[in-house]
Amino acid sequence: MPPAAATPASSLDRAAALCARRGAQLTALRREVLRLVLDAEAPVGAYALLDRLKASRAGAAPPTVYRALDFLVEQGLIHKVERLNAFIGCADALDHPEDCDCGASHDHPHQFLICDRCGATAEISDPGVALALTRAARAAGFAPRKATVEVEGVCARCASAG
Repeated sequence: MPPAAATPASSLDRAAALCARRGAQLTALRREVLRLVLDAEAPVGAYALLDRLKASRAGAAPPTVYRALDFLVEQGLIHKVERLNAFIGCADALDHPEDCDCGASHDHPHQFLICDRCGATAEISDPGVALALTRAARAAGFAPRKATVEVEGVCARCASAG
Protein backbone atom coordinates (compact mmCIF):
# COMPACT_ATOMS: atom_id res chain seq x y z
CA MET A 1 0.00 0.00 0.00
CA PRO A 2 1.22 3.54 -0.63
CA PRO A 3 2.28 5.61 2.32
CA ALA A 4 -0.49 7.69 3.89
CA ALA A 5 1.11 10.88 2.59
CA ALA A 6 1.29 9.64 -0.99
CA THR A 7 -0.31 11.94 -3.51
CA PRO A 8 -0.96 11.57 -7.22
CA ALA A 9 1.86 14.03 -7.84
CA SER A 10 4.29 11.95 -5.76
CA SER A 11 3.30 8.80 -7.68
CA LEU A 12 4.01 10.63 -10.94
CA ASP A 13 7.34 11.87 -9.60
CA ARG A 14 8.28 8.31 -8.57
CA ALA A 15 7.28 7.09 -12.05
CA ALA A 16 9.46 9.76 -13.69
CA ALA A 17 12.40 8.81 -11.47
CA LEU A 18 11.94 5.11 -12.26
CA CYS A 19 11.91 5.87 -16.00
CA ALA A 20 15.01 8.04 -15.68
CA ARG A 21 16.88 5.23 -13.87
CA ARG A 22 16.03 3.02 -16.84
CA GLY A 23 17.18 5.62 -19.37
CA ALA A 24 13.64 6.43 -20.51
CA GLN A 25 11.73 9.69 -20.33
CA LEU A 26 8.29 10.25 -18.90
CA THR A 27 7.31 13.09 -21.23
CA ALA A 28 4.53 15.53 -20.37
CA LEU A 29 2.06 13.60 -22.51
CA ARG A 30 3.01 10.23 -21.02
CA ARG A 31 2.81 11.74 -17.53
CA GLU A 32 -0.66 13.10 -18.29
CA VAL A 33 -1.90 9.74 -19.59
CA LEU A 34 -0.44 8.03 -16.51
CA ARG A 35 -2.19 10.58 -14.28
CA LEU A 36 -5.49 9.85 -16.04
CA VAL A 37 -5.02 6.11 -15.49
CA LEU A 38 -4.17 6.64 -11.82
CA ASP A 39 -7.10 9.03 -11.31
CA ALA A 40 -9.59 6.54 -12.72
CA GLU A 41 -11.59 4.69 -10.08
CA ALA A 42 -11.49 1.48 -12.11
CA PRO A 43 -9.47 0.19 -15.06
CA VAL A 44 -9.91 2.63 -17.92
CA GLY A 45 -9.98 2.01 -21.66
CA ALA A 46 -7.98 3.84 -24.30
CA TYR A 47 -10.95 5.71 -25.77
CA ALA A 48 -12.12 6.89 -22.35
CA LEU A 49 -8.58 8.14 -21.79
CA LEU A 50 -8.66 9.89 -25.16
CA ASP A 51 -11.89 11.66 -24.23
CA ARG A 52 -10.35 12.85 -20.95
CA LEU A 53 -7.08 13.83 -22.63
CA LYS A 54 -8.93 16.03 -25.13
CA ALA A 55 -9.86 18.35 -22.26
CA SER A 56 -6.24 19.52 -22.19
CA ARG A 57 -5.04 18.45 -25.65
CA ALA A 58 -7.79 19.13 -28.18
CA GLY A 59 -5.84 17.57 -31.04
CA ALA A 60 -5.23 14.26 -29.28
CA ALA A 61 -5.94 11.24 -31.46
CA PRO A 62 -6.05 7.48 -30.79
CA PRO A 63 -2.41 6.89 -31.84
CA THR A 64 -1.35 9.52 -29.29
CA VAL A 65 -2.98 7.59 -26.46
CA TYR A 66 -1.93 4.15 -27.70
CA ARG A 67 1.74 5.18 -28.00
CA ALA A 68 1.68 6.59 -24.46
CA LEU A 69 -0.05 3.46 -23.13
CA ASP A 70 2.48 1.21 -24.90
CA PHE A 71 5.33 3.14 -23.27
CA LEU A 72 3.71 2.99 -19.82
CA VAL A 73 3.14 -0.76 -20.14
CA GLU A 74 6.72 -1.30 -21.37
CA GLN A 75 8.04 0.64 -18.38
CA GLY A 76 5.88 -1.40 -16.03
CA LEU A 77 3.99 1.62 -14.73
CA ILE A 78 0.61 0.25 -15.80
CA HIS A 79 -0.88 -3.11 -16.70
CA LYS A 80 -3.42 -4.00 -19.32
CA VAL A 81 -6.35 -5.95 -17.93
CA GLU A 82 -7.15 -8.04 -20.99
CA ARG A 83 -10.66 -9.09 -19.98
CA LEU A 84 -11.68 -5.46 -19.69
CA ASN A 85 -9.45 -4.14 -22.48
CA ALA A 86 -8.49 -1.45 -19.98
CA PHE A 87 -5.49 -0.19 -18.03
CA ILE A 88 -4.65 0.06 -14.34
CA GLY A 89 -1.63 1.46 -12.49
CA CYS A 90 0.95 -1.04 -11.27
CA ALA A 91 0.98 -1.04 -7.49
CA ASP A 92 4.52 -2.43 -7.24
CA ALA A 93 6.13 0.12 -9.55
CA LEU A 94 4.26 3.16 -8.25
CA ASP A 95 3.91 2.40 -4.54
CA HIS A 96 7.28 0.72 -3.96
CA PRO A 97 9.64 1.70 -6.80
CA GLU A 98 12.66 1.05 -4.61
CA ASP A 99 11.60 -2.62 -4.45
CA CYS A 100 10.77 -2.83 -8.15
CA ASP A 101 13.87 -4.47 -9.59
CA CYS A 102 12.20 -6.25 -12.48
CA GLY A 103 13.45 -3.70 -15.01
CA ALA A 104 11.61 -2.31 -17.95
CA SER A 105 10.24 -5.75 -18.83
CA HIS A 106 8.35 -5.63 -15.53
CA ASP A 107 7.88 -9.36 -15.35
CA HIS A 108 6.92 -9.68 -11.70
CA PRO A 109 4.07 -12.11 -11.07
CA HIS A 110 0.76 -10.33 -11.02
CA GLN A 111 -2.83 -11.35 -10.84
CA PHE A 112 -5.99 -9.28 -11.05
CA LEU A 113 -9.14 -9.67 -9.01
CA ILE A 114 -12.05 -8.26 -11.04
CA CYS A 115 -15.44 -7.63 -9.42
CA ASP A 116 -18.33 -8.71 -11.64
CA ARG A 117 -20.68 -6.25 -9.93
CA CYS A 118 -18.85 -2.94 -9.60
CA GLY A 119 -15.84 -3.46 -11.88
CA ALA A 120 -13.32 -2.77 -9.12
CA THR A 121 -10.01 -4.37 -9.98
CA ALA A 122 -7.19 -5.11 -7.57
CA GLU A 123 -3.69 -6.21 -8.46
CA ILE A 124 -2.08 -8.85 -6.30
CA SER A 125 1.35 -10.33 -6.72
CA ASP A 126 1.56 -13.89 -5.46
CA PRO A 127 4.74 -15.68 -6.57
CA GLY A 128 3.15 -18.99 -5.55
CA VAL A 129 0.46 -18.60 -8.21
CA ALA A 130 3.09 -17.83 -10.84
CA LEU A 131 5.20 -20.81 -9.75
CA ALA A 132 2.21 -23.17 -9.91
CA LEU A 133 1.36 -21.97 -13.43
CA THR A 134 4.97 -22.32 -14.58
CA ARG A 135 5.24 -25.84 -13.19
CA ALA A 136 1.93 -26.90 -14.75
CA ALA A 137 2.90 -25.42 -18.11
CA ARG A 138 6.31 -27.10 -18.10
CA ALA A 139 4.73 -30.42 -17.12
CA ALA A 140 2.60 -30.07 -20.26
CA GLY A 141 5.73 -29.45 -22.35
CA PHE A 142 5.04 -25.74 -22.67
CA ALA A 143 7.67 -23.04 -22.14
CA PRO A 144 5.81 -20.08 -20.62
CA ARG A 145 7.02 -16.58 -21.45
CA LYS A 146 4.60 -14.62 -19.32
CA ALA A 147 1.35 -15.20 -17.49
CA THR A 148 -1.33 -12.84 -16.28
CA VAL A 149 -4.13 -14.26 -14.19
CA GLU A 150 -7.48 -12.49 -14.16
CA VAL A 151 -9.86 -13.77 -11.50
CA GLU A 152 -13.54 -12.81 -11.78
CA GLY A 153 -15.77 -12.73 -8.74
CA VAL A 154 -17.22 -10.39 -6.16
CA CYS A 155 -15.18 -7.88 -4.15
CA ALA A 156 -15.53 -7.59 -0.37
CA ARG A 157 -17.50 -4.34 -0.60
CA CYS A 158 -20.09 -5.81 -2.98
CA ALA A 159 -20.25 -9.06 -1.01
CA SER A 160 -21.01 -7.18 2.21
CA ALA A 161 -23.63 -5.08 0.43
CA GLY A 162 -25.49 -8.27 -0.47
